[in-house]
Formats: sequence, C-alpha cells, structure tokens
Amino acid sequence: MTAPPLSRAELRRYSRQLLVPEWQGAGAQERLRAAHVLVVGAGGLGGPALLQLVGAGVGRLTIADGDTVDLSNLHRQTHFSAEDVGRLKAEVAAARVQALNPYVQVQTAGWLDAGNAGDLVQGADLVLDATDNFVARYLLADTCRTLGREWVWGAASGTSGMVSVFGPHLGLRDVFPDPGGAESCEEAGVLGPLVVAVGSIMALEALKVLGGVGTPLRGRLWTFDALTARVHVLNLTPPPQR
Repeated sequence: MTAPPLSRAELRRYSRQLLVPEWQGAGAQERLRAAHVLVVGAGGLGGPALLQLVGAGVGRLTIADGDTVDLSNLHRQTHFSAEDVGRLKAEVAAARVQALNPYVQVQTAGWLDAGNAGDLVQGADLVLDATDNFVARYLLADTCRTLGREWVWGAASGTSGMVSVFGPHLGLRDVFPDPGGAESCEEAGVLGPLVVAVGSIMALEALKVLGGVGTPLRGRLWTFDALTARVHVLNLTPPPQR
C-alpha cells in the first residue's frame, strides 16, 4: 500500500528540512512519517529527543516511562514545568509533543519491564534508550538484540555524554558488558545543557537511521566532554565469535 503524499500543511511545516538536498532526495520525510519509534525514558535525554523527533515529523511515537516529575528534574528536563511536579512524565511529555505536532500519533506506556518489553520493542521500527535505569537499559538491550531491532543509545552523567547506534551488528553488552561503576544522574549529578545536547544527538541519529541518510553511528561511539567541548568518535570492534 502506497502512503499518501505529504499534504500542503505538512510540506509547509517541514519545509526547512525538506530544503536539505540529502533529506529530500532520499524521500526521508515520507520514511519518517511511516515510522513508529519507541522512546524509553521521558526525562533528561528523552525530553529533547522526543521534541526533535516530533518536530521533524515521525509518524507514531510510544513513550515508556513510569516515573513522576520531581522538582530536582527541572534544571535539565525543561520540557516540564513546576506545575507538572508529581505528574507522570510520560503523560506530560505526550501532551507536550502532541501540542507541538498534531500529525503525530502518540501513546504512552509505564515502566519497561520483562512483561511488556517484547511487545513494545516488537511494535517499533526503531528504539531510543533514553533511560538512566540500568535494569531497564540492559533489559531493553537484550530485547532489541533478540528481536533484531536497532536502537539509539545515549548516556550522560556529570560532564560527559555518549551516543551510539546498536543492533544485531553490535550491542550494548559487547561494549559495556554490565553497568560496572556507572552512576546515574541522581548519584553523580549532571549539567543541564549536557543532557539536552546528548538527547538532540540521539534524535539526529534516529533521523539518519529512519530517513536513510548520512552515516549513522553504527559500530562507533560518539563521546563529548562538556568542560572542554572536545568530541571524539571511537570505532568499536565486535567481540570475536565463539
């Protein structure tokens, strides 16, 4: 079944990115509109990623997060307001992105767990791991690997951030077999603009994967030091086959 052409209103809404030759030439806007993206985590990384994906015109979006907005979130999770404290992050984020772009279909889910991970991942074309819950992060990685899904992974803590695109070719456990000494933002702290930068890079990688443009970070790890503004892209080597 052929998807209907973009409407005049959609052409106007997305006109600036449609001026980018690589985006227009690949038919990326139509690909993006046909895609279903699962975003796990609606906080510091998920918030900016959600806003960018919805602004760009992703067709369907599922937001999985069972947490509520806390006052300590607001310095970095600026898609929330003081009036949102105590409300479910997924519901607030869904209303926020729906208001930004009514053409996007948005649904919410609670915490990602062993009971729903398979169904959530199975129904998505691409997954974004924007959670800082390590149990959920590795469950999501294992589920994506089992189901053959690619996922955009991001992390930010203190003054450093990382992004990669994992999938059947190379997964999270191939690079970080377990959380090790990693700390969450609650434990290590984090600078607010850092998570916005990392979340935006995650959204950019998702657009590249879904739109079929550029060179996504498959097999590579993007790292950023906020204090020095140094960026490095490291080549990752898959472990030897046993």
